Amino acid sequence: MIQDPLYEPSGHLLTPVDPEVPQRVVRLRELRLGQAPDAELDAFARDLAEAARHLAGTDLPPFAMVNFVTDQQYLGGLYAPRQPGADPADAVELGREAPLDHGYCPHVVVRRKALVLDDVCDYPRFAGNPVVDKLGIRTYVGAPLIDRTGTVLGTICVIDREPRPWGHAGLDLIKERAADLIQVIRRREERLG
Repeated sequence: MIQDPLYEPSGHLLTPVDPEVPQRVVRLRELRLGQAPDAELDAFARDLAEAARHLAGTDLPPFAMVNFVTDQQYLGGLYAPRQPGADPADAVELGREAPLDHGYCPHVVVRRKALVLDDVCDYPRFAGNPVVDKLGIRTYVGAPLIDRTGTVLGTICVIDREPRPWGHAGLDLIKERAADLIQVIRRREERLG
């Protein structure tokens, strides 16, 4: 088996090597993204969570994010549902910043392709991720945000504490919504002049 040295050097890294970080940082600054919470991106994440809830057929929406990935992860858009009647001690608290080894978005960025993990525990490479133990995350679906310059800005993603059979419908949903957000970013860029 041939290994891709950018994605899988010998052994399994929690975080893949990402040579595009410097150009991504420049591009995000040009677009004024990834440096502060953004109400429009929070609304996008809320809508994404609702679409994922509908697709999964659940009563409660999952978590959804717009994640800009540089030397860390920054959640410019975030939807974190409150569980009605849940014990506050069991609540998942997400901040806006996370290290690169927390979660699966850095893999999506380097791969430049969507990733669907119905149950992260089914994949040895991903089951050991800190978000599994710290946050109880069991499912992930994410897609890269590739702008008009070909730069991967980050991802959009949905995570949940229960495994979900996303399948092709989940893959289609996340890819369509990523394309929708790229259009929003393109319109913003035009307004910036």
